[in-house]
Amino acid sequence: MEDLKLALKVDDKDNVATIFANNIMDNTEVEIRDKKGNTETVHVIGDIPYGHKIAARDIKAQEPIMKYGESIGAAVADIRKGEYVHIHNMVALRGRGDLEGGKA
Repeated sequence: MEDLKLALKVDDKDNVATIFANNIMDNTEVEIRDKKGNTETVHVIGDIPYGHKIAARDIKAQEPIMKYGESIGAAVADIRKGEYVHIHNMVALRGRGDLEGGKA
């Protein structure tokens, strides 16, 4: 039996899911599961380390990246469903001294 390749989407507002599997390489099939037990299979885009994020749906540039029901940053470019979401395609907006009031 092949190991389950799992990603969890914690909140209904989330547009990313966290990978809970090792050796997730480009085009690996991963099951995204939410708290209601809904599942969807996607092929990842990029090599994804354990504990990192993939897009649970297409995300447009400048759109908030939502994890745990909260915005953790914004997309700096369009991100395709299944694509690795990390510092190369998102920017953190919290606690930034270069933004007025430290917020976006």
